[in-house]
Amino acid sequence: MSNEEVLLTKEGLAKLEDELKELKTVKRKELAERLKLAISYGDLKENSEYHSAKDDQAFMETRIMVLEKMLTKARLVDESNLDLGTVSIGSTVILNDIEFSEKMEYKIVSPAEADVLDNKISYESPLGKALLGKEVGSIIHVDAPMAVIKYELLEIKLT
Repeated sequence: MSNEEVLLTKEGLAKLEDELKELKTVKRKELAERLKLAISYGDLKENSEYHSAKDDQAFMETRIMVLEKMLTKARLVDESNLDLGTVSIGSTVILNDIEFSEKMEYKIVSPAEADVLDNKISYESPLGKALLGKEVGSIIHVDAPMAVIKYELLEIKLT
C-alpha cells in the first residue's frame, strides 16, 4: 500500500472501522478457539484443521494491518459540500449506455469502498476516471477491451 492518503466517504469510513472492530474482537476470539480445538487433536504436522486455522489467522492479521494503515491515512470526503454541477468523489451519477439505451446508477467512491454489486465504482476505475469533473449532458467515452463504450451523463445527485 502506498503512502498516499485514502479518500473515503463517511459511509466507507464507517464500514472500514466496523470491519476492523469485528476482526479485532469477534474474529480473533473465534480463531483462537479454532486453534485451541485443532491443537487438542494432536500431531500438528498432519493436522489440517490446525493448518487451516493458521492460514485464516495469517490472512486476518494481514487484513487488520491493511485496514489500520488505511485508516491512519484516511481523509474524509465532505459530501455536504459537493458541487452537483460536476462529478466528484461521493457523487451518485445516472448514466445512459448509448448503444443499449440502458440506464444505470453508480456512486463514485474510493478504491477501498468500491463494490460493483452495490453500484459503487472507484474513481480510479476506467469509468470513474472518465466521469470525474464531467457535467450533466456530457458524453463519456470509456475504453473497454472490445470497443469504446459511450455513456451520456443524465444526472448527478447525492445519496
